[in-house]
Amino acid sequence: MKLGIVGLPNVGKSTLFNALTQAGAEVANYPFCTIEPNVGVVGVPDERLPKLAALYNCKRLVYATIEFVDIAGLVKGASKGEGLGNKFLSHIREVDAILHVVRCFGDDNITHVDGDVDPVRDIETINLELILADLDTITRRIDKTKTAMKGGDKKYLQELEVEQKLYDALADGKPARSVKLTDEEQAIADSFFLLTTKKVIYCANIAEGGDPDNDYVKAVKAFAEGENSEVIVLCAQLEAELAALPADEREMFMEEMGVSCSGLDQLVKKSYKLLGLMSYLTAGEKETRAWTIPIGTKAPQAAGKIHSDFEKGFIRAEIVDCDTLLECGSFNAAKEKGKVRSEGKDYVFREGDVVLFRFNV
Repeated sequence: MKLGIVGLPNVGKSTLFNALTQAGAEVANYPFCTIEPNVGVVGVPDERLPKLAALYNCKRLVYATIEFVDIAGLVKGASKGEGLGNKFLSHIREVDAILHVVRCFGDDNITHVDGDVDPVRDIETINLELILADLDTITRRIDKTKTAMKGGDKKYLQELEVEQKLYDALADGKPARSVKLTDEEQAIADSFFLLTTKKVIYCANIAEGGDPDNDYVKAVKAFAEGENSEVIVLCAQLEAELAALPADEREMFMEEMGVSCSGLDQLVKKSYKLLGLMSYLTAGEKETRAWTIPIGTKAPQAAGKIHSDFEKGFIRAEIVDCDTLLECGSFNAAKEKGKVRSEGKDYVFREGDVVLFRFNV
């Protein structure tokens, strides 16, 4: 799964990306220093894995992951190609959700493309460009559907109804995700690959030592609440410095600060949740691993995440809750206490299930 990091130039996108991935993306105080998107894969923090690994005396831990794409700064007119806009918009089209970085601090040494800091204006600038790009897409779709309807096929009537609902919202300056659709209509809308159907987390980037509830942040939270989006507040520069420390020094620094979970860890977890994902776990002497599946996945499809043979020959899944397994001390001990469940093809996986699949090919 991919999250695209977007924002105006010089709001801290690449600094945040570096903090997330320690990948060394170029950071410069001028627009368009990022032209081709940087890509980094980030592990989803999961305190259960080390505990399970210790139980099995296992050295290999494999965390669930999210792919972050650092997309170059958008500017006014991007929907019409300004500032290499067409290329940047195509990069956004390829991601599953958007992490929108918003500058929530003043600094005369860091230029702002619009001359001053106004996070809501900045959000609206980018949202408008995405809306205009989608409006162009849906207008062309409507013309194409109307032409196809001349052949008498009634299936295009429902398509046109969905297209018109989306057009009306976009023309009113609202994102496509704000339109309430039935499941059937949503499936049609998803086939249009609109930019503004993607879910958004707004990342309020504050100064080091800055107030996490300053007026800029309050404005971002109010805006996000209005469109039912998520917000996370952090200092990208501080997180980058923290991420660059060795693990033991990082833990010591966080302990001194009285922080149990870094801003980045919170961001990754929230991103994972935003995408409608969850983890189930497998554990043994060779490997302890978190497997990423969509929420609502049934047992055979969850098994297929490991290998297609597991899904084809699925017999049953032997499952115990992670906390219960840790309390019992071993899978066999949990089984003896009647804590291990035998589940069939209709079982819907839950977060934190530890599983042993039985299959036959």
